[in-house]
Amino acid sequence: MPEKSVSTNGEGLRFLLRAFRYRNYRLFFSGQLVSLTGTWMQMIAMIWLVYRLTNSAFLLGLVGFISQLPTLIFSPLAGVLADHLERRKILLITQTFSMLQAFALAGLAFSGHIAAWQIIVLSVFLGVVGAFDAPVRLSFVVDMVEKKEDLGNAIALNSTMFNVARLIGPSLAGIIVAVFGEGICFLLNGISFLAVIVALMLMEIKHKKKPFETSHVFRHLKEGLHYAFGEPAIKYIILLISFFSLLGASYIVVMPVVAKEILHGGVKTLGFLMASAGLGALIGALYLAWQKTSLGFEKTISIAAIIFGAALAIFSFSRVFWISMLLILCAGFGMMVQMAASNTVIQTVTEDDKRGRVMSLYTMAFMGLAPFGSLLAGSLAGKIGAALTLLINGILCILGALLFSSKIGLIKKTLEAKAV
Repeated sequence: MPEKSVSTNGEGLRFLLRAFRYRNYRLFFSGQLVSLTGTWMQMIAMIWLVYRLTNSAFLLGLVGFISQLPTLIFSPLAGVLADHLERRKILLITQTFSMLQAFALAGLAFSGHIAAWQIIVLSVFLGVVGAFDAPVRLSFVVDMVEKKEDLGNAIALNSTMFNVARLIGPSLAGIIVAVFGEGICFLLNGISFLAVIVALMLMEIKHKKKPFETSHVFRHLKEGLHYAFGEPAIKYIILLISFFSLLGASYIVVMPVVAKEILHGGVKTLGFLMASAGLGALIGALYLAWQKTSLGFEKTISIAAIIFGAALAIFSFSRVFWISMLLILCAGFGMMVQMAASNTVIQTVTEDDKRGRVMSLYTMAFMGLAPFGSLLAGSLAGKIGAALTLLINGILCILGALLFSSKIGLIKKTLEAKAV
């Protein structure tokens, strides 16, 4: 732990929250915290609604697949836009469309005639919006945080904020769905977007105008791809994230099956399992926020990936609720530390004029391959069961982490040359 963090007079807390010195970042953090809590509520309510309507693990995977597939298609274009247009304005548009999607879900749920196909259509719409939102939002951090040495802290705090929402949202959703139904969760999510929209409108961002011609989009795409895969630190981290997105992150899709058929619970059990994963991820994000620099993160990524894979594999054997909670907490810790540390390393070594395109590749790796993972996990769970699916994925994640470990030396050289 950094020496600056050890203090009894508030210095440690100021060090932990040092990105909060920037007004724009404070606005963003507060608005996103409210909005993401609503988003997690909607996610839990939606996957439970799909499972309640269809009783199909495969359809759970299909919804996950169809909602995230647009990321694979549109993220590269979003990266180009993020490097040439004003990111704040793009985010205002994407957040507004996300709000309208939530209100549409709420309206259908309250009508009492909502069907699985309607959820799928609205999931595709949200997926397209998210494909443009995610790379821009990841790149936007550098617009809010002026000093590069605070960039890693801001990224870690973003992860903290994400996981505070992940801790609160599923727990609230479990209770609200059990008492009032899914529609209230969708409605509250729609309202929550107002917080981030207002925060974005209050920001004062200096936008550097860059020449942009639509006829050169493919040239910009090629340039970003060549740059990213020419940097060992970026290339190998993106490959690891792609592997984990395909095999690891999809564990969420089979959680309703685990909650109902393995742990013999209901929507509350699902909510608490997801909240436990969120608590583990929150602990991981806070751990990274304490770190003074990103030096050494290449080892952190490898160790965290192994922790995630091992926890997931052991989780597959658990039939006791509190043990399952503890194991999924460890999995959440490992996944978040791996992802946030990877994000920090990539943002540290990436040149500013290519940041949007590189982060679009990160988004594709993290979210774009996830739909295939969701479809695979849902299909396997339907054929061989949720427990065996989780065991196989956990073991494969461990093997992927060990392979990544062999590239640590190359990543370390790049990081030492560019880290602060």
